[in-house]
Amino acid sequence: MKTPTVAALLAATLLLAGCGAQVAGGGDAARTVTVKRCGEDVEYTTPRRAVVYEGGSADKLFALGLTRHVHGYVMPPANPPVTESPWAGEYAKVKFLSDDLLNRELVVDAKADLVVAGWRSGFSDQRGITPAILDGLRIQSFMHTESCFNYPGHPERVTPFEALYTDLERLGRIFGVEDRARDLVAGYRARVEAVRAQAPGGEPTPVFLYDSGTDKPFTAGSQVPPNDIIRFAGGRNIFAGLDARWSEVTWEAVVRGRPEVIIILDYGDRPAAEKIRFLKEFPATSKLPAVVNDRFYVLDYNEGISGPRNIDGLEGFAKYVRDRKA
Repeated sequence: MKTPTVAALLAATLLLAGCGAQVAGGGDAARTVTVKRCGEDVEYTTPRRAVVYEGGSADKLFALGLTRHVHGYVMPPANPPVTESPWAGEYAKVKFLSDDLLNRELVVDAKADLVVAGWRSGFSDQRGITPAILDGLRIQSFMHTESCFNYPGHPERVTPFEALYTDLERLGRIFGVEDRARDLVAGYRARVEAVRAQAPGGEPTPVFLYDSGTDKPFTAGSQVPPNDIIRFAGGRNIFAGLDARWSEVTWEAVVRGRPEVIIILDYGDRPAAEKIRFLKEFPATSKLPAVVNDRFYVLDYNEGISGPRNIDGLEGFAKYVRDRKA
């Protein structure tokens, strides 16, 4: 059987993303369905005024063709400009609500009937906006499965890319676009398998992801998308044994890991060039193999958080790893 090329799969995925989804029930009829929110069964009625937090949340709905169900988005400064997004045209059709952190007042003022965010990356006990609080206000909420593994009372553990697929399938059920979600996930899985089939053999390349931090570095543990990006591309996250999402570690642990490649997570407000300069000048890291050999790979912020652009991030990093080993 002929295997589709990555380019063909990408073209098919983008074609799907550009089409508006027809929501079940003729496109306008509300429906009720029970879907898991982390490990909890929750009854959802088809949302009409969704508020989404960060690029990953917005991208999931845009990729499913649900733009007309999105009222607006909250985009803190870490996110790169939405004009750089593959869905820039969709962002232009909905309201920009805030460049601050997600909060209850904003959601209430927007008359939202669904809020999409992650646990502790949007929803927060400290800021008084949690699914339980929103339930009490009769506002529906959806949490990224990737963020559920330590959600109090209803944890759910799924590897990061599987969590992306789970979210798309669950959102597909909530909005009645199950077929579209299924096709989208199938396309993403095929692109991932195409990358894995081309991964270099031999010992996996040790990789360190540098998020931020000078006194102590902030990095990716096993529960966030970069861990899957690294391993599917033929690398080994030196902190894959860290049972966490984004976490603080020590420079001593980084040095012990002797990374041959460093992924720089590029924020809108923390440019990659500044982080690379710091690693080259900082005595603890200046002699690392990756630094000495100038092996830095810049990963866009929205390729590193849970969302459809994880697949783009994987394809880009995998090509870098293959080219380095060629």
